[in-house]
Amino acid sequence: MDKNSTSIIIKPSRGWRLIPIKELVQYQDLLYFLTLRGIKAKYAQSILGIGWAIIQPLFSAVVFTIIFGNLAQVDSAGLPYIIFSYLGMLPWLYFSNTLNEASNSLLANANMLSKVYFPRLVLPLSATFSKLLDFLIGLMVLIGLLFYYHIQPGIEILLFPLLLLILLSTSLGIGMLLASLSIQYRDVKHALAFIVQLLMYASPVVYSTTAVPAQFQFWYTLNPMVGVIENFRAIFTNTPVHWNWLWIALLMSVLMLICGALVFKRLEKTFADLA
Repeated sequence: MDKNSTSIIIKPSRGWRLIPIKELVQYQDLLYFLTLRGIKAKYAQSILGIGWAIIQPLFSAVVFTIIFGNLAQVDSAGLPYIIFSYLGMLPWLYFSNTLNEASNSLLANANMLSKVYFPRLVLPLSATFSKLLDFLIGLMVLIGLLFYYHIQPGIEILLFPLLLLILLSTSLGIGMLLASLSIQYRDVKHALAFIVQLLMYASPVVYSTTAVPAQFQFWYTLNPMVGVIENFRAIFTNTPVHWNWLWIALLMSVLMLICGALVFKRLEKTFADLA
């Protein structure tokens, strides 16, 4: 071996660690590539292409409007039900699609895990970022619906970046947790569809939080998606912001992000062996 050559020894991390920001910056090109690959993979050889980003939330809102708005007469807080349901579906679909993608990110890239070193967190993080395109396209449709129904957002729209940050943190935190568990317990992958469906009905996507009895509302709002969805509706329809729910959602999203990162880093050293 050449005495001038150097070697790098990679050792598994020990104990509980948080997100390795420095490493992620060093591997930002890989993160960009995987995010772009995730976007292309969804629309490759697709007739409608990015049209699916419009169809999924819009058609879901139309179906919910017919079933829950017209037939069941569910309270929509004084809003046209299609606006009410679309404002619930848009953040929810980002959350649910990210969970599905992030939870499977390690298994889908098992070959990479066993052949080359890189921060494993790049995989669920790229899944989180790749779904943002669908979310942004859905926002364009939302603007069209608001214009059609003559609904104009107020100054509260300035809270949008904070709500988006809470949505990202919640999605990534739970996504990291599910990804690290799914590679050890394959049952997680099969149970995910049921879990996501259950979480949807535990969030105010198709109904208003006024339907939840007052004595249960505090526990109900510990679900950060409650604060995100209700305040998402508020900022776009110029209705009062639910500040208490907003701060609870922010706190819970940070806790989920920390817990997800800790579990992910704790189990990271086993990923290559189990993939």
